Amino acid sequence: MSRLFCLLLLCVFFVPAATAQDSSPQSNQPPPRSDRDKEAGESSSRETRIDLSPPKDDAKDHPNSAASLADAEEDDASADIQEFHPWDPHKAMKDIEVGDFYFKKKNYRAALDRYREALVYKPNDALANFHMAQCLEKLDKPDEARTHYEEYLKITPHGPLSAEAKVALEKLKQGENKNQTSQKVN
Repeated sequence: MSRLFCLLLLCVFFVPAATAQDSSPQSNQPPPRSDRDKEAGESSSRETRIDLSPPKDDAKDHPNSAASLADAEEDDASADIQEFHPWDPHKAMKDIEVGDFYFKKKNYRAALDRYREALVYKPNDALANFHMAQCLEKLDKPDEARTHYEEYLKITPHGPLSAEAKVALEKLKQGENKNQTSQKVN
């Protein structure tokens, strides 16, 4: 009985394995290909050519199209190339963080560049405008600094740095008044 049981187990395990090996493709056979398309005169998508030529009566039906096309090409050549940057607040935040690092190291030009880049990725960022104004003030560019302080106050009129921005604006206005009076005297 045990011999019969062992023989039955051997048959169950080894017979399907032997038949599976016979049904598998041999390694030297090429992969199956469909030659039906080539026989029918059809081409694959890589070989497909799209006819871009205008219809035969196009010039007669649209007599001014050549002039319009030439005008459009001139406009494209003279138009400014504008680069599109996606809105990315995480990149803007990272640029502000790096700008703060440069500002602490008193590298105001590098900090200014990073704050400008932050404004590219998040145009109305109040913090970037405020820090940019501080950099411009340190770089002795009061007009630009005033613009960015005002932009900060426009975005967040009661923000955490609004009092400091208002003080800086007053200081810049007083400096401008002193420059104007000294120029009138000379």
